[in-house]
Amino acid sequence: MAELTPLREALLRHLADGQFHSGEQLGDALSISRAAVSKHVQALKSLGLDIYSVSGKGYRLAVPLQLLDAGRLSRELAPARVEVVPVIGSTNQYWLEQTEQLNKGDLCLAECQTSGRGRRGRSWISPFGGQLVMSMYWRLEQGMAAAMGLSLVVGIAVVEALERAGFGGVALKWPNDLYLNGRKLAGILVEMSGTAGGPCHLVIGMGLNMVLPQSEQDKITQPWAELAELGDITDRNGLVVALATAWQQALVHFEQEGIAGFRERWNRLDYFNGKPVRVLMGELQVHGTARGIDEQGALLLELENGDIKRYLGGEISLRG
Repeated sequence: MAELTPLREALLRHLADGQFHSGEQLGDALSISRAAVSKHVQALKSLGLDIYSVSGKGYRLAVPLQLLDAGRLSRELAPARVEVVPVIGSTNQYWLEQTEQLNKGDLCLAECQTSGRGRRGRSWISPFGGQLVMSMYWRLEQGMAAAMGLSLVVGIAVVEALERAGFGGVALKWPNDLYLNGRKLAGILVEMSGTAGGPCHLVIGMGLNMVLPQSEQDKITQPWAELAELGDITDRNGLVVALATAWQQALVHFEQEGIAGFRERWNRLDYFNGKPVRVLMGELQVHGTARGIDEQGALLLELENGDIKRYLGGEISLRG
């Protein structure tokens, strides 16, 4: 994958409006030749950007791009530290390596991840500018045991913030996915470190599909959704502010009440609640009806004989 050099970033800012720009105009603006413009456009395409090239018209992004604005985000999310790294391996990994220098609520964002990780080590497709990719640092003084159910709380905060922003209809899949009409819209990955008896360092990451370029869609191996299906995304940076603020508020609430204080909010948004499902635990497969979560954030499964079983791990899916 190509590097996003300062020159390529400048080229991208010219193309971000989604209008045609001739090679000559771009070359003059960047003080490079038309041949060099063509070479750098090809490099941008390797980042997952859909750029049309039309003879006599020039170059155009298939979808206009709202680039992350580090200055605005830093102002609106102060006093939290906000770092925008346009192309990164993994925002979670980057933040995990810096936990000693971070304060609660500090945020790392990227336009594109080259080594994003999903659940159970799966790769996460991350085309440039097509998602919100963000990781937040948090610290729990009560230790690792107190983090149980935290991914559920973050999911609730995201869905409720999207609702307030006018993007209704998003549901939750236990324990850490967002669904839109049965397709994956976002994934949450919570990673932690700490020692017995000491505080727990947490990095909470999310990849939220916004508008995925056609060229990247074929790479995704599961049913997926994008936020653009629910309406125009007019202010991507404003959405980051809304989501980060909602995360912080929910995490403060979680510190005080634990997952029990979120149970009703989860059950309202649970895509699988009341549906026939199967739970995969390694090689074991259990069938039943999903009944939301309990006060510890465990999945409740009603078996065919009426018994209720609780699960703190495993994969859930609809029964076919």
